Amino acid sequence: MIGYYLIAGIMFIVSLYVSNKLKSKFKKYSKMHLQNGMSGKEIAEKMLRDNGIHDVKVISTPGMLSDHYNPSKRTVNLSEGVYSQRNAAAAAVAAHECGHAVQHAKSYGWLKMRSALVPVVSVASNLSQWVILAGLVLLYTSTLGPTIFFIGIILFGMGTLFSFITLPVEYDASNRALAWLETENMLTRQEHDAAKDSLKWAARTYVVAALGSLATLLYFIGIFMGSRD
Repeated sequence: MIGYYLIAGIMFIVSLYVSNKLKSKFKKYSKMHLQNGMSGKEIAEKMLRDNGIHDVKVISTPGMLSDHYNPSKRTVNLSEGVYSQRNAAAAAVAAHECGHAVQHAKSYGWLKMRSALVPVVSVASNLSQWVILAGLVLLYTSTLGPTIFFIGIILFGMGTLFSFITLPVEYDASNRALAWLETENMLTRQEHDAAKDSLKWAARTYVVAALGSLATLLYFIGIFMGSRD
């Protein structure tokens, strides 16, 4: 298990760096007030209207960087630091979450695939760690050990697949957001560059998570293959 803890340690450090960098960028660009004077809520509502979406509500949600789009409730949930604020960071986040609403309205393939996997992955993620642990304990002491471990790998692999499917969904939402902000002249050049930088670091949190999951999956596969020699 030393290899597992090494991978986990490295990914934790990288994840912490990216997370802190994102918070730093958000704090920096939160001080860059928009010349158009619009709040995150107003920007989100305008982007939805401009894309012909009239059945999605923009609401406030507690917490920091807790922003998300809820396809089942048809709501764009903006955190307290975005909903009423009038700065470049708020504009970037608000437009990004509306990007997901646009994806939903246009039946974007990667989003449909991710949504379809959510129920399965939620169960698989809860079970995988326990099944893998049981498989590791029994791997060399029981004939059932390799089978149980292999099932655990499959369950973990579903979570890894989900994390990689999430990447094009997040990057596409950011691209839609930035394209709309530029096309509609919502931001000055400096504000647009700030929004782009904010979304770049936000996307990197998903990249780190996906790579960490893949590295762990490959480690488990290596153990499994080694047990068969």
